[in-house]
Amino acid sequence: MAISLTSSKIAPQGAAQLGLSRKGPALFWTLTEGGRASVELTSFVFMRRLLRRLPKGDGHPVIFFPGFFASDRSTKPMRKLFSRLGYKTYGWGLGRNLKFNDTREAKMNVLLEKVYKEHGQKVSLVGWSLGGVFVREVAKSNPDMVRSVISLGSPISGELDHSNARRLYEALNGKPDSAMKTRLSTIATAPPVPTTSIYTKTDGVVAWKGSIQRPGKTPSENICVPASHIGLGVNPLVMYALADRLAQPENEWTPFEAEGLSRFVFK
Repeated sequence: MAISLTSSKIAPQGAAQLGLSRKGPALFWTLTEGGRASVELTSFVFMRRLLRRLPKGDGHPVIFFPGFFASDRSTKPMRKLFSRLGYKTYGWGLGRNLKFNDTREAKMNVLLEKVYKEHGQKVSLVGWSLGGVFVREVAKSNPDMVRSVISLGSPISGELDHSNARRLYEALNGKPDSAMKTRLSTIATAPPVPTTSIYTKTDGVVAWKGSIQRPGKTPSENICVPASHIGLGVNPLVMYALADRLAQPENEWTPFEAEGLSRFVFK
């Protein structure tokens, strides 16, 4: 299969605007998630020395939010890598990502404020799956503290059917009430800071259509990479894209573009 890592040609469009299906991911990709993720983890381990040669950071803080049912343990490989690349990395410190309520959201905002004040610098936020939805919402509430937002395979369309985890999420959190439905209608709106959505068309948990950003007043983009949903946090190509995005100088954001020899690899 050809390897690709390109800014999506439909990046400025939202799923609804494009007339894309609201269905969840294809069954084949769902059934093969485990095997594909194992390959990605193995690749990450064998390429760890090479990954340390990715663009270095300027030392600004980065908080990593885990996906649904996951904890900081899932983001540890990413945090360890980017710590070695020069960033001040943090997990979210809230245990497993199971329930969402006002108290939990308040704790996310407190964490951001704490890290921001500790370093006196704006913070980049990286969220995997449901964690990507959360980092976007946190950035909307605290734009002056956030440098950039990056989501990995996140259901940011506001369409609940785009995720296979919908029923399990509702079993733990209940079906959306009127207030939550109102909020879901604004989920697709990007926060007022540079925002990147990294997604895969072979995602077996969140349909790729649900990870497409639509245009807004602030810079935003979509980057497509071959990966499984479960393996996004250890996929070497995702690490390449993350390193490129995080290494950008503050206030000098530009869309992703593979350069040099990488053009022969990422087609």
